[in-house]
Amino acid sequence: MLNRLSRDNLVKIAAASVVCIAMVGILALICLVISKNIKEDEHAEVLGGQDSSLIEDFLTPNEYSRPGKPLKKVKGIVVHYTANPGTDAKANRDYFEGLSVSGSTYASSHFIIGLDGTIIQCIPLDEIAYASNDRNDDTISIECCHVKKNGKFTYETYNSLVRLTAWLCGEYDISEKGIIRHYDVTGKLCPKYYVKHEDKWSQFKEDVKNYSGSI
Repeated sequence: MLNRLSRDNLVKIAAASVVCIAMVGILALICLVISKNIKEDEHAEVLGGQDSSLIEDFLTPNEYSRPGKPLKKVKGIVVHYTANPGTDAKANRDYFEGLSVSGSTYASSHFIIGLDGTIIQCIPLDEIAYASNDRNDDTISIECCHVKKNGKFTYETYNSLVRLTAWLCGEYDISEKGIIRHYDVTGKLCPKYYVKHEDKWSQFKEDVKNYSGSI
């Protein structure tokens, strides 16, 4: 009888141990999920609380793509397209990085938005980028990836551009007039689709305005 009771107790103890181990595993999983959500929320906060992926991947300081010159006053936001169909944000970021070695030209951008809407920040917002010619000294630049030669942005790229632009307008008190294209600075066909289709550019600025009012 005693041995039977001991066996029963051992079974109960073993069962309780399994339950405890399972609970510990569940708690660990919950902590992991919470930690992941906190990191995502930190990125989302930059874009007004929306679920967007922002990656800081600053270029190495160099004279060709990250000169380190201070951006003292932000008066506008300049939208560009990469003119490199089918390439994504990381590839274009790495091209800018490679200029530090090749020295083939002067070029960079504060942000690059990928085909899936991911945003890579290449230059800190208190430094200039080599993107917008005479407006490098007082603007923040955004390069956008695109699938086809016509330069039209994907749904995901477009939405991230709207959110990012709206956030920047709020941060720097920039009006709708301060949202411009590279074309408006130099006459260059950039961003191509939104130069050839003025109605789409007007709609973009309207979307930014509407989104700004919702955050």
